[in-house]
Amino acid sequence: MHIKSLLHINHPNAIQFVTFRTQESLSYYLQHNNIDTTDSAAKQQLEMDKILDVSKAGAILNGSVIELLMQYLLSKNNSLYQLIAVSIMPNHVHIMFEQLAPLAQIMQNVKGGSSLLINRYLDKSGVLWDKSYYDKIVRTEVQFKITYEYIKNNAYKAELADAQHRFYGIYE
Repeated sequence: MHIKSLLHINHPNAIQFVTFRTQESLSYYLQHNNIDTTDSAAKQQLEMDKILDVSKAGAILNGSVIELLMQYLLSKNNSLYQLIAVSIMPNHVHIMFEQLAPLAQIMQNVKGGSSLLINRYLDKSGVLWDKSYYDKIVRTEVQFKITYEYIKNNAYKAELADAQHRFYGIYE
C-alpha cells in the first residue's frame, strides 16, 4: 500500500500551504493503517494529519530541535519565499508562504538543508524527511484565513504542552 504521487502545482508568487513529514512517521502510518489509495489526496491528507498529530512515530521535532528548525525556516525568508506561517509538530511541518522560487527548489532546499542540520545536531545520519510533500495553492482570502488559523492552532489542538513554541506567524 502506498499513497499515489501527488501533482505539485508551481506558480510564481503563489501562496502555498505545504505539509511535509518525517520519513519514519509516514512509514509507520502506511504500515499500521488501511489506506484506500482511491480516496482523494485531500481526504488522505486530513486522515493522515489526525493520526500523525497524536502519533509518536518519527517524533523527533521536539525540544531544541524546534528552535533549530524554526530558525532555519526563518533564514530562508525573503530568499526562497515570504514566510507567512509555520507549525512544527513532533513529526511533521505545516508551512504557508508566498513563492519567490520554484516550489521544487524551495522544498529541496528546506528539506535538504534542515535534514543536514537536524541530523548533525542529533548526531544521526540517513533520511529524515519523507520524499513527498502535500501542497495546495491558497486562492481566496477565506481560504487564507482558514489555513492560517489551522496552522496557528494545530499544536494547541493536539494538546502539546509546548504549543506556543511550535508556531510562527506574521500576524502574531
